[in-house]
Amino acid sequence: MQSTCLTLICHARTVAQKLASFPTNEPVEDSAPPSDRLSARFSPQRRLICGPELRTRQTAAWFGTDAQIDEALRDCDWGRWHGKSIKALQREEGAALRAWLDDPQAAPPDGESVVQLGSRVGAWLHALQGTPGHVVAVTHPFVMRAALMHVAQGAAFNAIDVEPLSIIELRFNGIWRLRLPGLELEGAL
Repeated sequence: MQSTCLTLICHARTVAQKLASFPTNEPVEDSAPPSDRLSARFSPQRRLICGPELRTRQTAAWFGTDAQIDEALRDCDWGRWHGKSIKALQREEGAALRAWLDDPQAAPPDGESVVQLGSRVGAWLHALQGTPGHVVAVTHPFVMRAALMHVAQGAAFNAIDVEPLSIIELRFNGIWRLRLPGLELEGAL
């Protein structure tokens, strides 16, 4: 059985993240890659995919020019909360925000719940099981959380923080396994 290696990369930081706001289709803060070596980090035989949003496409471009958009990697649908700050929601829709934070089946008004997001990401992971080789996917913190919860089969969704440019690697060889790659230090003893 051939194995599947999935590397999940969180898009680069956006202004919405800095302001603790729900995202719109905003760009990354700095569209210049932090290093020329990012594109060389993965084998040219890898398959590069990303969510459809501008921030994921811009970040994927740091890793290669051949990224394909995969709708399953789109961010959670925030409904009416798109672009709103957490502070504004605490004032204006505090009960709805608390319900969403406490209940994974609760959704933002006209949006997607954590359960719905988890189902979407779980279906995508299931489909990916038949894709041997290395897949590099640039996506969003909530999609990465959902992938972790699917693999871990746990209920700690809101206890996971995914920082910009975080990397999660998942491998499928009969079962999905989480792999946390270490840093490669040049010239290390």
